Amino acid sequence: MSKTNGEKRIRVALLGCGVVGSAVARMLIESADDLRSRIGAPVELVGIAVRRLAKDRTDLPVPADLFTTDAAELVTRADIVVEVIGGIEPARSLLLSAMKHGASVVTANKALLAEDGPTLYAAADAAGVDLYFEAAVAGAIPILRPMRESLAGDDVRKVLGIVNGTTNFVLDKMDTTGAGFEETVAQAQALGYAEADPTADVEGFDAAAKAALLASLAFHTRVTGADVFREGISDVTAADIAAAKAMDCVVKLLAICERTTGADGIEGVSVRVHPAMIPRTHPLASVRDAYNAVFVEARAAGQLMFYGRGAGGDPTASAVLGDLVAIARHQVAGGRGPGESAYADLPILDVGQSLTRYHLSLDVEDRPGVLAQVAQAFADTDVSIETVRQHIRTNAGTGAKRANLVIVTHTATEAALAATVDALSETDCVAEVVSVMRVEGA
Repeated sequence: MSKTNGEKRIRVALLGCGVVGSAVARMLIESADDLRSRIGAPVELVGIAVRRLAKDRTDLPVPADLFTTDAAELVTRADIVVEVIGGIEPARSLLLSAMKHGASVVTANKALLAEDGPTLYAAADAAGVDLYFEAAVAGAIPILRPMRESLAGDDVRKVLGIVNGTTNFVLDKMDTTGAGFEETVAQAQALGYAEADPTADVEGFDAAAKAALLASLAFHTRVTGADVFREGISDVTAADIAAAKAMDCVVKLLAICERTTGADGIEGVSVRVHPAMIPRTHPLASVRDAYNAVFVEARAAGQLMFYGRGAGGDPTASAVLGDLVAIARHQVAGGRGPGESAYADLPILDVGQSLTRYHLSLDVEDRPGVLAQVAQAFADTDVSIETVRQHIRTNAGTGAKRANLVIVTHTATEAALAATVDALSETDCVAEVVSVMRVEGA
């Protein structure tokens, strides 16, 4: 902390001035008096690192001389560095430098934390500073601090969440309007919910990074983005949405983190991101538009749900400011917040050992014996069938009849289901395995 006229002040450096950075800067200036009262010392914004000084930022209540392109110098003269530039570099180098110079860090950078969180934790411990990142998962929703503080004495068994607003908007609109994937993505882009290149969202990369952070905190085990099994929503069709409706379900892109026992009897951590059908009675089924929600199951606390706006400038800035206030209070009163807790060091289970139910749609011949052949393929791979529905359709030109078989399984491993799909593909009566989707929450 610095002193001005004998008064201690918390010096804050801001890296990035995009949508989130601008909201953080505005809140720091406009809420200065309240922040001072809550912290016990005034907060001084000492600089904002940007890429281009020439950009018009007159809408921000920030003196022009606070903007700088020298981020490396800026982080050496702050008590708290707030990073909202994203990406791996230069963010990682800047944050390591900031901590080496004694600054605590607030970051919203889920990609960096998922890839190299242990390095940042180690640097924070070595420097005796705080590393907070509430804004890295689910925007304004307070989920990470409850996971590492409020539930620190409990045994978390499962975390199930909708953690990407873009994909939730797309799937929700496909469900409510019947529109196709590409049409709905275009609508999300027009409304500002999706980037011009939506790959990170629709292919599940963003959700996978967040799942890694949630699993690391929940299970006291280091989990990286590379440990997360990932499937996006680009292959979800209107037919999949209709099939879910027929089961009174909705399709959601879920982040699923479980502490479980694998098929080999070894307890470990399973982390996956993929689209799945969930019953409309499940709490996550009612999460609409671009909202996020995280459902937590703990041994003593039971079932908890955290819900709110998962993205956007103001919601994310709210999480950033919450972290900043917590760290600033530590600096005024002394002490630090919790660091990394990875003592459990559980193995990461291969996705093949994960257990769930499955919904399969098959294009088959309409003749006697087909159902028996299909059932045998399931029996041979030790996957039990729960329900079967058949729809007959007739080719208008030839009059030939074909059938669509819709099968829902009992719980099975991912590996067993994959073997079933391979067996079905080699069965002469099966023209195509049209779709396979997991069924969760039932």
